[in-house]
Amino acid sequence: MSGPAGAQRLVRAARAEYGPGAPGATELAACERRLHEPLRVALAGTLKAGKSTLLNALVGEEIAPSDATECTRVVTWYRRADAPRVEVVADERRPLPVRRTDGRLTLDLAGIATDRVRQLEVGWPSALLGDYTVIDTPGMSSNTPGVSERTRQLLAPDDGICPADVVVYLLHTVHDDDVALLRLLRERMAAGTGPLGVVGVLSRADELGGADDPADPLAAARAASAALAADPALAALHTQFLPVSGRLAVRGRTLRQREFQALQALSAVPPADLAAALISTGRFTAPERALPVPAPERVRLIEDFGVSGIRFAVAMIRAGVGDAATLAENLVRAGGLTDLQHIVATRFGERNEQLKAHAALRGLDRVLRRYRRPGTEQLAREVTARLADTHTFTELRTLATLPGSRLTPADRDRAAALLGDHGISAPRRLGLAPDAPPAEIHRTALRALRYWRDREADPRHDPITAAACRAAARSAEGVIARTPAR
Repeated sequence: MSGPAGAQRLVRAARAEYGPGAPGATELAACERRLHEPLRVALAGTLKAGKSTLLNALVGEEIAPSDATECTRVVTWYRRADAPRVEVVADERRPLPVRRTDGRLTLDLAGIATDRVRQLEVGWPSALLGDYTVIDTPGMSSNTPGVSERTRQLLAPDDGICPADVVVYLLHTVHDDDVALLRLLRERMAAGTGPLGVVGVLSRADELGGADDPADPLAAARAASAALAADPALAALHTQFLPVSGRLAVRGRTLRQREFQALQALSAVPPADLAAALISTGRFTAPERALPVPAPERVRLIEDFGVSGIRFAVAMIRAGVGDAATLAENLVRAGGLTDLQHIVATRFGERNEQLKAHAALRGLDRVLRRYRRPGTEQLAREVTARLADTHTFTELRTLATLPGSRLTPADRDRAAALLGDHGISAPRRLGLAPDAPPAEIHRTALRALRYWRDREADPRHDPITAAACRAAARSAEGVIARTPAR
């Protein structure tokens, strides 16, 4: 696959060939800009799946509206900026006031009808937005006409390429609209016009149970995630669904000292008494219930943390967590955010330059095909040749399907590492020390190649398992090709 330097050379050659103002010139300029932008991650899923809450958890501030407002019915792009800014793009681009309510950003379309809005753009001084541009999309299965169609047109346009590199797809329960869009995304990925990868998330995972073990609020969700992997409606899509609670994670990222103190006060209540109060939200928030936290504060706690979040936080404090910072770390980890960030960072973030180059080349290829002109034939052939190197995407697809393979747990771990799940450097792929000498890397990669070729030849393998072995062998070949034998 072409790196950014090679892609930039080809894009600039095309821009020189076409010239400013020519048909396709605007698209070529966008291709070059694409090479210098962060990776684009779109959040998609059914209405009320928790996309905005997850975005807030990732960014670490509550800047995405999580209630059902007109702003949740339009596509919103979140980008890194030195100072907060909000703009609406309709017939023209218009700045909007930046307003906060109780520390949360309030978005308002300023009277512009949603059917006229192409997108909202929010600029925010966030470290995460320096690495990723995040696109929040309207929910699927919306009863409002045209709302879900905005998401489909963004991610799988009738005539164009998906602007997102990665789609994080949130499911709470399986809907026909989810299956249909995931299937469409897979088809577009295979055709080269879709996203470069899909990460599945079982969202609002803290609502699926876990009361039997307050210290593990996602216990029931992990079983539900395994059931999703075996769901016949989703099986052909080969998407692994990671359990995540955006609510727990965002509380960890935004935990205030007064919230910690309230939870600390609740931890002093006899366990049986607190358990009885937490049987329902009504009992917990009832003004007449004798608890060391005032009823209005309990209402805020139940709205922000939920029952399982309060149980988890109290369990952590009783186990010895003595400060807000440590509890915040535990909330983020318990919410599954750390696992999701790891997958996005290692599978896509470390491949960022390759993926952006591929996205730019896809756009360039589209221009060369749509606006053909004499003298660009050799350029078109070189672009086609570079786009033919698709093993990076084979690795990403295989990592998503590994849980459904019949490899042993040990072999799944070996294959995942070789495919770049822990990082794409040769030592990380092979489980070696970071400073391992080239000769050792070469020898280890040769052993891995022989191992996976032997596994691939096993006639008992089903197609998913055989494909995983084949991909692992190809990854080992890539390491060998890049590493001298001595």
